[in-house]
Amino acid sequence: MTDITPIIEAVFALLAAIITAVVIPYIKNRTTAQQQAEINAWVRIAVTAAEQVYKGTGRGEEKKAFVLEWLKSHGVTVDMEKLDALIESAVYDMNNGLIAIEEVR
Repeated sequence: MTDITPIIEAVFALLAAIITAVVIPYIKNRTTAQQQAEINAWVRIAVTAAEQVYKGTGRGEEKKAFVLEWLKSHGVTVDMEKLDALIESAVYDMNNGLIAIEEVR
């Protein structure tokens, strides 16, 4: 059986680069600096919360559903395409150690 993990990692890295180069600047043009900071903070909080609630790999769909519902319940109103980009960016940052996740015991 062939291990496709490096391919998946490369795809996520490419997506993160596209998000950083295209989507994030677009959002910045449409919102104030304070709004941007708040939206990014809420997305990062939701992503890290999902990581704590749904432990383990292969649960991406559950985690994303949790994040979307959590953001909706907290009044984050960004269109889905932009929200997906912000979520993917936060997940990428978390997976690369840019967002610290501490194990709660």
